[in-house]
Amino acid sequence: MSELKRTPLFSAYEKYGAKTIDFGGWDLPVQFTGIKHEHEATRTKAGLFDVSHMGEITVKGPKSLDFLQKMVTNDVGKLTPNRAQYTLMCYEDGGTVDDFLIYMLDEDDYLLVVNAANTDKDYQWLVSHNTFSDSEITIENVSNEIVQLALQGPYAEEILQTVTETDLSDIRFFRFQQAVQLGQLNDTALVSRTGYTGEDGFEIYISAKSGIALWELILQAGKNKGLEPIGLGARDTLRFEANLPLYGQEISKEISPIEAGLSFAVKVNKQADFIGKQALRYQVENGVERKLVGIEMVDKGIPRTGYEIYHNDDYAGFVTSGTQSPTLQKNIGLALIRTELANEGVELTVQVRKRKLLAKVVKTPFYKREK
Repeated sequence: MSELKRTPLFSAYEKYGAKTIDFGGWDLPVQFTGIKHEHEATRTKAGLFDVSHMGEITVKGPKSLDFLQKMVTNDVGKLTPNRAQYTLMCYEDGGTVDDFLIYMLDEDDYLLVVNAANTDKDYQWLVSHNTFSDSEITIENVSNEIVQLALQGPYAEEILQTVTETDLSDIRFFRFQQAVQLGQLNDTALVSRTGYTGEDGFEIYISAKSGIALWELILQAGKNKGLEPIGLGARDTLRFEANLPLYGQEISKEISPIEAGLSFAVKVNKQADFIGKQALRYQVENGVERKLVGIEMVDKGIPRTGYEIYHNDDYAGFVTSGTQSPTLQKNIGLALIRTELANEGVELTVQVRKRKLLAKVVKTPFYKREK
């Protein structure tokens, strides 16, 4: 059995009472004080996440835009320096390779932040489809060089502003600043107004050697605002309530972005001929047979990932993610079901062990923060 990978912050976890688990080959904290408590702390105050297991891949060179336009579903040509974009890579049949953010650092200089478990796969996918010369494009996996922290919650800006002279209010949603000085750290950081929780906040990228110092700096800065370290358990319940997809559950090799309700990031009318364009255009123009929806349990029970869903005893689909929502105190799920059933109020049954329990289709996202 291969040894679990660890982020540069691993040695700092114990101090804060982390309970770690094997997460896709990484030894990561599932919680520090408790999932529900950490969830609430992020929703009402602020939470700090170590997400350094995420992958970072650079694409540089005079042909980088042409290459990325061929590889991803969104229109990278709309980006300008210091802007980020959500996008996906797909297979020819429309199934999903991965979803990720592209940061445009400069002309011909892009940073792709990909899902941890897909980093090697994504890198190989990009390299194997590169038809340009080394002088035209370079693709590099720089994941080991970078620490990524996420500071999320209503007090995120206020906390981070205490350790930098950069005016964070100037960084709007899906924008970022480079070379930001934080405290007295020896390295500067890229600070991006993005996140995976449904709250306001930042994702911060810095050299791996400065990771622990940045972690401690932010936690100390936010102490009087109730800032806490947050584990993967709450990260999952937070993203789920905000209807943010998780690769391997809401999207996968078998689930297309159109089925998952991500058509806003699929530009089938862009001029570039990207991989999967034909299949995705067909889905956009003709509709799909199944669709991702929110469900809420009427009967007592939790709709767990993989549970089968029925309508009038006919198989209708399956649960992709589900839990008891810490914010709403309801048992809810995301489910991929037959399109004709994907209307608010439609009653379904969920196979929970040996029982079929009543549920209904509800509007998503389950949670939306007040501006």
